[in-house]
Order: sequence, then structure tokens, then C-alpha cells
Amino acid sequence: MLLNKAFSQTVVFISLGFTSALSPSSYKHALPSLSASSESFLSRADFLSAAVRISGVVTVLPQVAGARGRATLETAYDRYGPRIVDGSRYYEKDIRKMVASADWKGIKAATAEPPPKTKADRKKIDGGAAERAAGAGQLSDARVLVAADLWAGAFSENSVSAKTKQMREQVEILRRVTRGISRAALEGLGEAKPEGGVLGIGAKARSRTELQKDCAQLYIEGGNAWNKYISLSNEGLPSTMSKIKLIR
Repeated sequence: MLLNKAFSQTVVFISLGFTSALSPSSYKHALPSLSASSESFLSRADFLSAAVRISGVVTVLPQVAGARGRATLETAYDRYGPRIVDGSRYYEKDIRKMVASADWKGIKAATAEPPPKTKADRKKIDGGAAERAAGAGQLSDARVLVAADLWAGAFSENSVSAKTKQMREQVEILRRVTRGISRAALEGLGEAKPEGGVLGIGAKARSRTELQKDCAQLYIEGGNAWNKYISLSNEGLPSTMSKIKLIR
């Protein structure tokens, strides 16, 4: 559910859900801010300019360039959009529930990256790509965030645009959030040692409640990043293209 005002800084866990507060200043770029209650490979497409050369002078045809630009954008969206939409919906519903219930096994599976290529894969027609892709978690970098990065790049032509930079900033936040939630899950499962201390020595293990609280805060940060990314993506899209829904 959406938060339209700041709560206290204390994370309160209630049954399968939780709420958490953001300070008023943190809502500046939250579109909108979220609480974490329950119930909740690839080549970049380049834009091409249409032109005709007359007497050595390049004359750009705006209407043709715009039409080709829209077509290229639509092609990129068809390629990357479904993975972005699926990833954002999975974050909104499934990850929310997993964090609320401390489902560490579920989070581990959801954030798992594809297994490395093996010798056996080299003997397969597709090099084992299909099987490795199937092993990627629903919120893995390979499945979702790489696509988000590439879609952001579709808004640039000869140089990286401000929009592309802003979208990729949100993708980096999502990467950090995903790593943090995944790390917490591994700690909860006893498969990773707590970070901190000197060379990892002397770090205090987090309790289940502390892990849940940290994941809740990360979830909120990630939700805000998703909504900022989605809002930037939707801005100025041709009316013929479907806009991505914000996380609620």
C-alpha cells in the first residue's frame, strides 16, 4: 500500500506485514513512497537519424527521423519491457511477502543469478543458454536489471541522454537493494557471515528481527527506486505504447 505521509522511524511488524517510515525529505523523489506491508542475453538498440545528402550537405528529415525513432523505441520495449514489467510486479507482490514473513529461502531463490557455463553446455546447440536462463531468479540482475539498463539506453542516440543517466541511477539503487536483501537472506539461512568488524572478524550476527527490519527498509528504498525509474520511463512515451504501472 502507498504511504502518503511519514510514519515514525520504528519498523513495526504486524502478522505478515510491516510498516516503515521515511523522513519527509526522503519523499522528495518517492513516486510514490511505499510501505512494505504484505499482500503484496542482449544488444542495445541504437536510434538512427534519417537523412539525405544533397550537395555534400546532410539534410535531416524530422518526420522520418521521429517515425524511425518511435519504431526503434517500440522494438526495444518489446524486447526488454516484459522482463521489466514482470520484475516490478514480482517485487511488489512476492518480494514484499517474503520480506514480511522472513522467507529467506524464497528470497535466495528469487535473487539467484544464472549458473556459470559448464563444459557440458558447450556441447549443446544453444550453449546451454536456455537452461542457465531458467536458473535465474525472478528478481535476478540477469533477468530484470540488465533489461532495465538496456531499456534506459534506448532513450539515448549518439550520446547518453540525461534521461538515460537518471534511469540508470535508479537501476544502480535497485542493484544495491537486491544485493542487500539477498545478503540478509543468506545470513538468515546461515550461509553467509555477518559483515563488519576487522577483516570480517568480530562482526555481530543480526537477529531475525534485525534482518527483517533491514530488509524492510531496503524494500522501501527499492520500491521508491522502481517508481522513479518507471515514471522516467513513462514520461514522453508515444501514445501507442503501454506505460508501466507504478508499484503500489
